[in-house]
Amino acid sequence: IGAAKLVVVVAIFLLTFYVISQVFEIKMDANLGHIFARSALDAAAHSTKPPRYKCGISKACPEKHFAFKMASGAANVVGPKICVEDNVLMSGVKNNVGRGINVALVNGKTGEPVDTKYFDMWGGDVAPFIEFLKSIQDGTIVLMGTYDDGATKLNEEARKLIAELGSTSITNLGFRDNWVFCGGKGIKTKSPFEQHIKNNKDTNKYEGWPEVVEMEGCIPQKQD
Repeated sequence: IGAAKLVVVVAIFLLTFYVISQVFEIKMDANLGHIFARSALDAAAHSTKPPRYKCGISKACPEKHFAFKMASGAANVVGPKICVEDNVLMSGVKNNVGRGINVALVNGKTGEPVDTKYFDMWGGDVAPFIEFLKSIQDGTIVLMGTYDDGATKLNEEARKLIAELGSTSITNLGFRDNWVFCGGKGIKTKSPFEQHIKNNKDTNKYEGWPEVVEMEGCIPQKQD
């Protein structure tokens, strides 16, 4: 009899526990959900993931500066890429790049794109490039990147016009060199934004071409 009573007591206890657990389960679930949701939000708020800056550059630009990032072409396979203020102006994906020198023009006051063009300096003619360079308005930011070969058809006039935009490497740009440059029309000093790698069979990363050159920075906004 004692054993039977024990079984009944245990059964009642279990039944009571079951009923209580069923009644409070919803509240428990709701509270747990709330706790998990809060912890997820807290985790997101305190995430260690680094912030993303415009064009994916490594640090934010100060006020009254435009962020830019650019890369030359890779051999004759991957085209150059030019980004200003988180706006990709030229790239293989946009299908607006080509063999030679790729040029993007940006308004020096607003950071807005003005024009993009490429000029074939291997099989093309330098005359249209010279006319284009002469037509650039004062206060325009000029970004240039090579793809495949950007030098064969360059002549002294073209090189001089690019030097006037702030370039120092343009005089030495040779066959299949990789080069990226950011300057401006009416600039009074040499630009700090320029990278140049010579085509050298002993150091080339790709057969016949040097490695890609990349560059990022902050362009001062043109002031009146």
